[in-house]
Amino acid sequence: MLIFIIRKLLYMIPIVLGVTLITFLLFNVVGGNPAYQYAGKNATVEQIQELERELGIDRPLPEQYLFYLQQIVTFDFGRSWSTKQKISTMLLDGMGASLSLTIPPFVIGIFLSISIALYATRRRGSAIDKGLMIFCLAGMSISALVYIIFFQYVLGYWLGWFEITGYDPDLVGRWKYLYMPWIIWIVVSLGSSILFYRTLFLEEMFQDYVRTARAKGLGENRIYYSHILKNAMIPIITLVVMELPALLTGSLLLEAFFAIPGIGGLLIKALQSSDFPVIKAMTFIGTFLYIIANILSDIAYAMVDPRIKLQ
Repeated sequence: MLIFIIRKLLYMIPIVLGVTLITFLLFNVVGGNPAYQYAGKNATVEQIQELERELGIDRPLPEQYLFYLQQIVTFDFGRSWSTKQKISTMLLDGMGASLSLTIPPFVIGIFLSISIALYATRRRGSAIDKGLMIFCLAGMSISALVYIIFFQYVLGYWLGWFEITGYDPDLVGRWKYLYMPWIIWIVVSLGSSILFYRTLFLEEMFQDYVRTARAKGLGENRIYYSHILKNAMIPIITLVVMELPALLTGSLLLEAFFAIPGIGGLLIKALQSSDFPVIKAMTFIGTFLYIIANILSDIAYAMVDPRIKLQ
């Protein structure tokens, strides 16, 4: 297992270098001269040249790329064009809000969807199963914007149960602003997750090992939880691990509608103001997180199924 993990980590090095090279070329070569974007239309030639020296883009491209790698290694992406703040500080400040928003509903949603999918699988074809499928399909057909507006009006404005918008950076005071976004996250994600997990469990139900377990007299609870759920872990791990990067990068819609100062909202503001340094940093971080998620999923596969690490 240790050799397997080391080999996967070594595979990450050329992938990360390739991602950094593509990101660098997109923003520094294909995107044109950033000094013109930063200086504005009325800038003089002297101002453009001064900005090029300040941004370091007057140097040869290989030297610029090495400087970009240095920024990544030191987690120092320079300063934002719009706010003049250090980008690393902005990312660290937004990370706490994004994780507070995303982790609790993500964990609750996984347990709820797997439990409901197992319950529906055990009662496949019944009225309860059919009702759940109708609920899931209807939930998937409705836009997340509809849920946000509906819950803000009903639970926030009409009933007054939750705060409609706002955020408190204090560790204790922030939670009252997050209850409604958590509910919306869970409701939006349940439909597709339940259908996905139910399909996995149904495929496992008709395998030979399940019939053998029933022939040996094992109880249904043990068959479902010790055999079917365990053998369905590979695709479950794939779905769960590949969603992990979204926890750190935040939810664009929820952060925008509830005024939560997370990383998702930071990206929206950077796109609106053409803040290229922030966009470049977020692009690399998002891609890097997905690479890490792929490696984690491979390691998790090997832990769940011992046959994988022998391949």
